[in-house]
Amino acid sequence: MIAIVRIVGRRIVLLVPLMLGIILFVFVVMRFSDSDPASAYFQGANPTEQQLHDFRERNGLLDPFPVRYFDFVGDLVRGDMGVSALTRAPVVDQVTTALPLTMQLTFLGLGIAVVLSLLGGVTAAIYRDRFPDQLIRVVSLTGVAAPGFWLALLMIQYLAVDLGWFPTSGYVNPADSFTGWLKTMTLPALALSLPVAAQLTRIVRTAVVEELDKDYVRTAIGSGLPPVVVVGRNVLRNALMNPLTVLGLRVGYLLGGAVVIETIFNLPGMGKLMIDAVKNGDPAVVQGGVLTIAFGFVVVNLVIDILYLLVNPRLRSAEA
Repeated sequence: MIAIVRIVGRRIVLLVPLMLGIILFVFVVMRFSDSDPASAYFQGANPTEQQLHDFRERNGLLDPFPVRYFDFVGDLVRGDMGVSALTRAPVVDQVTTALPLTMQLTFLGLGIAVVLSLLGGVTAAIYRDRFPDQLIRVVSLTGVAAPGFWLALLMIQYLAVDLGWFPTSGYVNPADSFTGWLKTMTLPALALSLPVAAQLTRIVRTAVVEELDKDYVRTAIGSGLPPVVVVGRNVLRNALMNPLTVLGLRVGYLLGGAVVIETIFNLPGMGKLMIDAVKNGDPAVVQGGVLTIAFGFVVVNLVIDILYLLVNPRLRSAEA
């Protein structure tokens, strides 16, 4: 346990320069964009050059670049992402309002992807080179090739418009109606998760096949243990280490894909928040949204690393 705490502490310390680098990258990119906070603040008001200059001076936009960067980092540490130039509301308030929906969509999609990939991958491995394996292979290859936004449009057309099983857009808070929430989130979560499920299915299948070919599996089954027990207790635990690593990278895809899917289904999450901010020329909101998603990706990968340490004793011994 002490070794795990030491390794996790080391990983957390290493996250500090990584996050500073992410902040620097986003900060530099936003400085080279065409978005001007002063122009956005006075949008539609025809400000004079003196008014623009006074605004930039009051908000530190004329300070040297290193000063502005460290001021920005200090503000982030205090939980201040700036103020929206259009709504005059703190960016952190808008982010905390939109982020829960994006997290709901991401983790619902992640759960669907994990369940489908385990079912498909293990089934394909057990029935290797037989009809179930061939069928799952064709379906997974199709899923890998199908973009999430295209699947979303197909689902809206056939499952929502033609069959009327789901609403075409909108969002219901789960506190108001869990059934309504599930109906509004099912299609977005499926569109988001199916490409990831298809990729993970191939990885799970390969990992389980390699594990089934090992001597200890044949020995355990030959000694009379039921195959279901051997697969569930030993094979899956050893085979899922590599898919678990890949899963951490796929969470980043899910977070990024949620931006597009939310826009298609008109969900008031981070995607809609950032796209509206881009269209309206609100750089503070865009910057806050990008940093939030980037930090979320880093934190999720840290959690995946910790889970990997828990299921892989050899890795703990190597890093201790």
